[in-house]
Amino acid sequence: MAEKKYKVIVSDRAKRMLGTHIRFMAQVNKKAAAEKKKEILSAMRSLSRMPQRFPFFEEMYIPPNKYHKMFIENWYLVLYQIQDDTVYIEYVLDCRKDYSWLIH
Repeated sequence: MAEKKYKVIVSDRAKRMLGTHIRFMAQVNKKAAAEKKKEILSAMRSLSRMPQRFPFFEEMYIPPNKYHKMFIENWYLVLYQIQDDTVYIEYVLDCRKDYSWLIH
């Protein structure tokens, strides 16, 4: 039996967040920024297969079982929802920054 494939949709907010991270990194090292962008996009595309493999993001101020969380090597966290056959990527967070606004 063929593995179920999901459609992956990246929100405008998540695209802006990723763009901000990559632009900042490019100011220091363009090659590293290009490689990191490729790595993050590849990880996000991988959600088209078995997006349930990542746990739910459990936080007191966010409804339970709303977002799944995928960590990407070193500093990045992707928060997404699964609805039917679609994965909706909502946030791409740089965990080196303070994201207390996310939980308030």
